[in-house]
Amino acid sequence: QVQLVESGGGLVQNGSSLRLSCTASGRSISDHTVAWFRQTAGKPEREIVAAISWTGVSTWYDDSVKGRLTISRDKAKNTVYLQMDSLKPEDTAVYYCASDEGASTVTSNRRPYSSAFDYWGQGTQVTVSS
Repeated sequence: QVQLVESGGGLVQNGSSLRLSCTASGRSISDHTVAWFRQTAGKPEREIVAAISWTGVSTWYDDSVKGRLTISRDKAKNTVYLQMDSLKPEDTAVYYCASDEGASTVTSNRRPYSSAFDYWGQGTQVTVSS
């Protein structure tokens, strides 16, 4: 069983940066596709914002975050990161990481299927003030 724990969230000002971490325990996720999702207050669904292939070579980003968010992974630390730069108030949300042990293919031009992800963290709050 895989347990995922997110950290690094907080309250920041418009234009600031944060780095979120997603650390796995229980089993290695080095062969998993991993993604970051976010859920804003009042919305029932989590939206996927970034994904990274198990190799770490391929990534995908939602248009709303392209050029501002960067997903990366450190297999030795069993951790995936989300570097968030030029944050905006509309980025305010709870951010979740999730892993797909089926290692679905990640390409830059196709949104990953949310249903593919098997393991989820508990989320970390990011609040961006204007």
